[in-house]
Amino acid sequence: MQKTKNFVSELYEKYKHLLILSYFIVYLIWFQYIEKTVTTDFHVIHTWLDDQIPFCEYFIIPYLLWFGYVAWGIAYFAFHNKSDYYRLCAFLFTGMTVFLLVSTLYPNGHYLRPHYFAHHNFYTMLCEWLYTNDTATNLFPSIHVYNSIGIHLAVMQSDEFKEHRTVRTLSFLLMVSIILATMFLKQHSVFDVTTALILAFVMYRIVYTHKWSNTFSRSSVQKNRLPQM
Repeated sequence: MQKTKNFVSELYEKYKHLLILSYFIVYLIWFQYIEKTVTTDFHVIHTWLDDQIPFCEYFIIPYLLWFGYVAWGIAYFAFHNKSDYYRLCAFLFTGMTVFLLVSTLYPNGHYLRPHYFAHHNFYTMLCEWLYTNDTATNLFPSIHVYNSIGIHLAVMQSDEFKEHRTVRTLSFLLMVSIILATMFLKQHSVFDVTTALILAFVMYRIVYTHKWSNTFSRSSVQKNRLPQM
């Protein structure tokens, strides 16, 4: 019995950092709620650039690869580098929460999807499945774009991959492909992509370039400094 308790205790200490992933439960419940409530009465998102981008069903492949890309990024850093893992989660979860708040307070959607496909193949079949299971609402900032940037930034900022040029290059190409896919599949407007890029830049400055250790050190010094007489 004692051995079992010790084993469970050791297991908890080793993997307790995974508990923050329970955020996905909150996210999915909230997301499903707005998906069901935001259906017809919403602000239409549209830019003139959207009309210049043709529909291309082949982008469904990188679009769907997004799920594996994000899962791989979180899992890899969770089991290889806790510091990078915490920074990645801070980046992803903050942006995802901003998205949920925007979608809740400012219901939005678009009418960019094609009414029919000029031809049918395996890729258009996947697009039909996507359109059926994902409404054209709750769009910005695009989480597909934002999270793709987040995973790539984690790869680029990590010491684990500094000497792995192939991984860094593949990550960049997949990130770019996913971002393009959101527009070529008519899943998102250029506006959604732009707002995701802006939010990603802001969060990059906060999570990766701001020296938080220096901030906390200065704060500690100021608190411990005796007042001048």
